[in-house]
Amino acid sequence: MIISRRDILKAGLAAGTALSIPSVLRAQTVSAGARTVHMVKSSDLRIFDPIWTATNVTADHGAAIYDTLFAFDSKFMPQPQMVEKWEVSDDKKTYTFELRDGLRWHDGTPVTAADCVASIRRWGQVAPGGQLIMARAGDISKKDDKTFAIALKEPLGLLIDLLADLTPPCLFVMREKDANRPATEQVTTTIGSGPFKFNEALAKPGASYTYDRNDKYVPRKEPSDGLAGGKIVNVDRVIWDVIADQQTAMAALQAGEIDYFETPPADLYPLVESDPNLELQVLDKAGWDALVRMNFLQPPFDNIKARQAILHLIDQEAFMRVMAPDPKYSSTLTSIFGDTTSAFNDENTGWFKRGGDPEKAEQLFKEAGYAGEKVVILDPTDWHEGDSASQLLAAALQKIGVNAELASMDWGALSTRRANKGPVENGGWNMFITTEMDYSLGDPLTDPLLTANGDQAWYGWPKNDEYEALRAKWANVATVEERKALARKLQGIWWDFVGDVRLGKYISPIARRKSLTGLIGVPAIVPMWNMRKA
Repeated sequence: MIISRRDILKAGLAAGTALSIPSVLRAQTVSAGARTVHMVKSSDLRIFDPIWTATNVTADHGAAIYDTLFAFDSKFMPQPQMVEKWEVSDDKKTYTFELRDGLRWHDGTPVTAADCVASIRRWGQVAPGGQLIMARAGDISKKDDKTFAIALKEPLGLLIDLLADLTPPCLFVMREKDANRPATEQVTTTIGSGPFKFNEALAKPGASYTYDRNDKYVPRKEPSDGLAGGKIVNVDRVIWDVIADQQTAMAALQAGEIDYFETPPADLYPLVESDPNLELQVLDKAGWDALVRMNFLQPPFDNIKARQAILHLIDQEAFMRVMAPDPKYSSTLTSIFGDTTSAFNDENTGWFKRGGDPEKAEQLFKEAGYAGEKVVILDPTDWHEGDSASQLLAAALQKIGVNAELASMDWGALSTRRANKGPVENGGWNMFITTEMDYSLGDPLTDPLLTANGDQAWYGWPKNDEYEALRAKWANVATVEERKALARKLQGIWWDFVGDVRLGKYISPIARRKSLTGLIGVPAIVPMWNMRKA
């Protein structure tokens, strides 16, 4: 008889056991009331700088404590947030912005235009949309304490959209003295101007992080709409409890110890659905595209043949079975632009084969001159789906004679190690699995994963000059049809040089107690304003 963890969980709860809920969590939840929300996020918060990394948990941290100049509403239209008003010159080259009243940092000092200028410049070092703005800008300068301007060398009609984009790293406005730090160096302070304050005194790395309502925050008067409008905080405190074991987190949710569980394992969905106090909720309806990033700077994936081998090796259906076992939540994927965006297309997808093609992959590794070198796969053990997929990837490589080795660590450690461009002997890496929002993959100007500009590209550092020259034209394309035609050309080149490899797509619902309501459903960010706890 095979006993599943679902059976164990039911038995434990029936017997009234706590199923190994950490003592620190029990202690925290004893005094928890209706004004305190406990959340278990997708991973531990290791990096606090939302510009230094594109990790979603850090972006959520950023959304809580910082504010943005503009924000997308529920229809993905940019709306002013910190900005009160703006105007554009007749030649469409100069944008002038005035900040709204009431903006203050958590230390009580006023937010100024100088803070905004420094923040744009720092963000512009790493975010693709920001890099485009910096390339087009002749000057970004403060006019007075509440006013700044962006003077462009040529018109950029997408400027406001780029400033509002929610694809991490987002343009979170920091204090000038923090934003003056190079984007390659992490900001270690946590003073923002957003609707929550990070409680340094209660921070327990590896155990919990606490956010308190910023009672000095002045929200916009418009109703909440997507990430735009008034950021009304209806609770006093939000605590992110770090529970790496998903079974323990699920037990805590059922017992009322936590209110929100971001990544419930798919095999426990029926358990949530059968509990009258719990509910599954899809916040990002477009879903997530799973993919493998390969290190272009180190062997064997500095060779195009080795990258093509991975493209042919992958059995997407097998990967989706371990990442999203319920077929109603997953599908195969062949477009680099996702399957819900207007840029989706089928150009150069003849490589796709159900079950993969391991024989062709083995031959391509031979043509690449592969001679048994170690291939290190970063394995995020605290992300169940990523861990399972990493193990499957290692096994598939080993079956065709590749010396694949898993380097096990939590996602926080992976987020740090993936920045290492050196060889594996010096702490580097060859492959890791990640996900990206299907929504954001529709825009190669703003999504870091769709860049191929070498050292400036996202982790893996793919480089292809022909692709980049075409990507630069995206900002100047006038019509949807022209953009679709350009997307086909871009995808054709991408699958030739293999910038990454897709594993499929899945939708990942969160699990919450029914007493927690008002969650805002948008891609990328999980806002903590607007939610209520009964």
